[in-house]
Amino acid sequence: MTKKLSICLLLMMAGLTSGAQNATLARKVLDKTAAVVGSKNGASADFSLTSKKYGSVTGAIAIKGNMFHATTPEAIVWYNGKTQWSYMKKTNEVNVNHPTEAQQMRMNPYKFITLYKTGYNMGITDKGSNYWIHLTAQNKSATVQELYIRIGKKSYRPSQIRMRQGSDWTDINISNFKAKRLPNSLFTFNAKDYPTAEVIDLR
Repeated sequence: MTKKLSICLLLMMAGLTSGAQNATLARKVLDKTAAVVGSKNGASADFSLTSKKYGSVTGAIAIKGNMFHATTPEAIVWYNGKTQWSYMKKTNEVNVNHPTEAQQMRMNPYKFITLYKTGYNMGITDKGSNYWIHLTAQNKSATVQELYIRIGKKSYRPSQIRMRQGSDWTDINISNFKAKRLPNSLFTFNAKDYPTAEVIDLR
């Protein structure tokens, strides 16, 4: 083996080791973030979402595990971990469906706390008081192909998420995160509260 080839192999091995260490650190940070955000009792936050395809939306969200309840000026959304109900205020309609990962992310920016655990390569960059974590889907047919997540070093709370679906990017900013005890009933639509609404089952 030539000296030049030996050096190339050493550099390649060093690069692989560095990449593995980077991915390990990214997972550790996300694990800590998931523990903070995914409190078994629940949490709430405010969010603003901007995308070329969907425009701009602001709202508030309550989460508990994989469940969420989001309120915006145009709609109220309930998700109990399987079924999603979307009440459209303007039309007095409730759409019922089983949402994709990308659809969940648009209403629940904390969806990444379960998303990152399977099927994504990850890396991390240290930027001042924050970590920036980059996730890329291993499966090219995954609904969410790419994610950037900004996480505070001390709080382990995410403050910004960038999500790519196809060629479209969605930016989500998160603020006023608060841990709180939330009842499971909050995440399921109650028809008695909207007696005149038309329910449209899209499942």
